[in-house]
Amino acid sequence: MLAAMPDSAPSPLSAGGPALRDSGDACPGTLRLHRADDGALARVRVPGGVLIADRADALLTAAGRFGDGELHLTSRGNVQLRGLGAECGGGLAELLTAAGLLPSAAHERARNIVASPLAGLDGSPPVSGWLSELDGLVCGSAAAASLSGRFLFALDDGRGDVDALGADVTLVAAGDSCLLRIGASDEVFRVPGGEGPRAALLAAEAFLRAARDSGAWRVKDLPDDVRADLVRTVGAGAGPAVHRPRPRTATPPAPGAHASTNAISVDVPLGRLTPAQWRLLTETARRYGNELRLTPWRGIVVPGPFAHDEAVEALRALDAAGLITAPDSPWTGVGACIGHPGCAKSLSDVRAEAGAAVGPVGRLPVYWSGCERHCGHPHGEWIDVVATPDGHRISHVRGERRDPRTTVRNGDPARLAAAVAEARAL
Repeated sequence: MLAAMPDSAPSPLSAGGPALRDSGDACPGTLRLHRADDGALARVRVPGGVLIADRADALLTAAGRFGDGELHLTSRGNVQLRGLGAECGGGLAELLTAAGLLPSAAHERARNIVASPLAGLDGSPPVSGWLSELDGLVCGSAAAASLSGRFLFALDDGRGDVDALGADVTLVAAGDSCLLRIGASDEVFRVPGGEGPRAALLAAEAFLRAARDSGAWRVKDLPDDVRADLVRTVGAGAGPAVHRPRPRTATPPAPGAHASTNAISVDVPLGRLTPAQWRLLTETARRYGNELRLTPWRGIVVPGPFAHDEAVEALRALDAAGLITAPDSPWTGVGACIGHPGCAKSLSDVRAEAGAAVGPVGRLPVYWSGCERHCGHPHGEWIDVVATPDGHRISHVRGERRDPRTTVRNGDPARLAAAVAEARAL
C-alpha cells in the first residue's frame, strides 16, 4: 500500500533537544512505500547487511520489474528501490517473501540491525550467530513489532566500528562475554556472550515501555530522566556495569583486499548501483563465499577466501565497472542524499554538485544534503555541506558539536569545490 508521507523525519542535526513525536512513524518499508518525486520508494531491511547471492538476485529482479532498475545503499546497510509504481506493493511483497527477505510482515520495519562488516574475516570474532538469533527474536516478539523504523540495533565485533554509529541497543564482543550499551550511555553491562541477543531484545522491549508516554521513537528522543531510568532498569537485569565511552568516529573497511584476501571490499559512489554493477558483485560473491555484506558506509564486502591473483582480478573488474576499489579514489568519503529531482524538498541537485566537487582525498569525509533535514548523514566527524536558498553552508561536525566554516553563494561551483576541499583537509 502506498501511504502519503513526508520524505523523512527531520535529522537530529536540525532539531534541538529530545524529539517528542505527535504523529505516527512514517519510515518506509516494503509494505508501506514512500512517495517521492521520482516515484514510490521501498526500503528493504537486510539485517547485518548480509545477503546470500540468490537474495541479491531477487533484489535486482524487484528493482527491474517494479522500479528504475537501480539499487541504493543506505547508511544502515539496507537497500532502497526507487521509481516504483504506486500499485506494486503486493507484487513486491510476494517476490521478497519468496526470496526470504520478508520473514514477518509485522516486523519488516523493525529489523534494523547493523553489524561489523569484517567480523570473522580478519581475525576478529564472528557475530553471525548473534545476528541470526537477534533477528529471529525480534520477529518472534509481538512487542517488537511496535519498534519505530528508525530504532537501531548494532552488533560490534569489538573494533568499535558500528558501536560508533549511535544505535539504540548495541552488543560489543568482549572475549567470552559481550557488553550491552543502551543509547549513548558510557555505562555498559557485561552479559554472557550466549545471552547477548536476548538481552538486546529485552532492552528494546524495555525502551518501548519507557517511551509509552513520550512517543519517542529512539532512545536519544527520551527525556533525560526517562533515559537514565531506562539504563538503570536494563542494568538491574543485566550483568556488572563497565565504564566504556562510545567511540567518537567509526572506521569503515578500506576498499581493497583484507587479511590476506579473506575478503575484498568496495565502496559505492553515492551508494547508487547500476544493474550491471550489482550483477557483477553478485557473480563475484557466487564464485567465492556466496555472500555480500552491505556496510553502513554504503560499501560492500565480499567474503572469500580469494587467492591473491583472484582478489587482484576481482578488484580490477569491479574498478572497471565504476566501483571504488582503493582508498586513494577521489570518491572516498564522499556522500550525498538523493537531492533534486528525486526529492521535492531538496533545494539542489547535490549529487551532481558532489561529483563536480570531487578532488583529492580529504582527511575528513564530506556529506552533501539538499535541505536542513540531513537525510542519511554519517556519524562521528565529517564536513557537512547543506544547500540553502542562497547557496551552500559548510560546517565541521564532531558528534553533537557543529562549527560553521563558510557559506558559498549560488553560481560559483569552482569556489564551492575549493571550499569543500579546504574544509576536508582540516
